[in-house]
Amino acid sequence: MSTTRPYSPGDRGPEPGGASETSGGDAPAEATSGGQVRRLSFDGQSGVVPLARDFTRQALYAWGWLPAATADQRAAAEDVLLVVSELVTNACLHAEGPDRLAITCDRKVIRLEVTDRGSGQPAPRTPHRAGRPGGHGMFIVQRLCLDWGVVRSPDVAGKTVWAELGAPA
Repeated sequence: MSTTRPYSPGDRGPEPGGASETSGGDAPAEATSGGQVRRLSFDGQSGVVPLARDFTRQALYAWGWLPAATADQRAAAEDVLLVVSELVTNACLHAEGPDRLAITCDRKVIRLEVTDRGSGQPAPRTPHRAGRPGGHGMFIVQRLCLDWGVVRSPDVAGKTVWAELGAPA
C-alpha cells in the first residue's frame, strides 16, 4: 500500500472555511462529519464502469471539482475518474463485479470505495512491466492516490477497496 499520505490516517488537517455544504443533484447526497457522500448500488446494472464514471462525474460537478478552471484542476478530476474506472474494472475482472460505489468528499480529499464479494487481495503487479498489456490498474491507483487499502468485515463476504486523492488546488 502507499504511504504517501500528507497527514496521519484520520487527520486531514483543519478545514479551510469550515465544514463543506451538502449539495443536491440527481444522485443521492448526504453530509457527514467528514464531508459529503454519494452512494451508487450496482445491483442488476450492466455497463458498470461507464455508469460509475458518469456517477462520479456528476458528483464532481456538484462538489465544484468540475468544470475545472485550470489544467491542474482538470487533471485532478480526470485522476478521480481514472481511479474509479480502475477500481470498478478490478472488481469486474477479479471479484464477481462490484456491489457498491461510495464517494466521500471534503475540501481536501476525495475518498472512493468500491465494495465487492471477492476474496482476493488487490496489489500492484510486481515487477511492473509498462510495455505489457494488463496488470496496470493497481499500479495506477498507487501512483495517483494519497493512500489506498482494503477493508474486510469479519462476518460479511467480500471487501471494500478504497482510495483517497487530494482535492485540486
